[in-house]
Amino acid sequence: MESQELLEVVLPGKVEPEGLQFRRGAVPTAGAGQVVIRMEATGVSFAEQQMRRGRYYDQPPFPFVPGYDLVGTVAEAGPGVAPALVGKRVAALVKVGGWASHVVLDAADVVEVPAGVGAAEAETLVVNGVTAWQMLHRKARVRAGGTILVHGANGGVGTVLVQLARAADLTVIGTASARHHDSLRELGVIPVDYRSQDVPARVRELAPGGVDAVFDHLGGRSVLDSWRLLAPGGTLVSYGSASTRDDTGSKQWPVLKILGRVWWWNALPNGRQACFFNVWASRALSRDRFRSRLHADLTSVFGAFRRGEVTARIAARMPLTDAAEAMRLAESGTVAGKVVLVPGDQGLLFGSGRQGETAPFGSA
Repeated sequence: MESQELLEVVLPGKVEPEGLQFRRGAVPTAGAGQVVIRMEATGVSFAEQQMRRGRYYDQPPFPFVPGYDLVGTVAEAGPGVAPALVGKRVAALVKVGGWASHVVLDAADVVEVPAGVGAAEAETLVVNGVTAWQMLHRKARVRAGGTILVHGANGGVGTVLVQLARAADLTVIGTASARHHDSLRELGVIPVDYRSQDVPARVRELAPGGVDAVFDHLGGRSVLDSWRLLAPGGTLVSYGSASTRDDTGSKQWPVLKILGRVWWWNALPNGRQACFFNVWASRALSRDRFRSRLHADLTSVFGAFRRGEVTARIAARMPLTDAAEAMRLAESGTVAGKVVLVPGDQGLLFGSGRQGETAPFGSA
């Protein structure tokens, strides 16, 4: 095991990005059935933005290390793990804990990254790719030739979702601000400007009979409009409440409202269906089934990337020590793609490459 120092980013409470802290210590060792992953790339997703505000539905108590997913090299394999895994590049979905130089995980929870796929590229496809794949192919199951509506088509999940949908021969209508429309058209998406256009009215013009599926991460009022845009037999997949990110009060209430509506809509004899998608839902029922699906679906996403059906959109690569700046950039809404954190001074875009000191980030 290499002798390096462990560096973690800690979210101490409801703080501005500059309130993030460093924690240093000894590199952990792998127990039975575990591996130590030397992080090569982790990401700033919407989940961390919600967690910083205390708004993520089931986030752990403060303080904790954020980081929803990561890609890295297996540095050590514990007892019961095949030694051949050491040195392999793997990806993992962790929900928290990814913003660290080294992470200990059960070996059964990692997915090998195919040769030729870079760490940063793979990172953009872990939580975003699995979420998009499972919503499209396991929940909506729209037949070739169908039409779907994707809210936030330029976002992390949205970008992967629309590309997977186009590869499945679906017509895609996607909402985004006007500055992203050219890039969406390049992907074969029909863009709708949610700022200047009446989205429901425009979608009805494009799909008079309704759409076969709507993918809605906004929650709130948008869920109602999305349900009304469905064609007979259509499916609404709600997977977030982004519109309530800056609200105060109960963080569970926005999700519970959606769940209530989903239950009611599914009880009605209207030929349509709705669901609230949570990538972790099946884990509570069967950890083995969850792992099996994660391996199969993430491998499928990596395969789509290698075939050129999906691109890896990296907004910026920044060193882990610049996590505060990276979070501000991700929250700014000015970039397309995913902001990726990498070890040490490997930041390539926007990153200063400087090494951090000790907590807090403001002193780095």
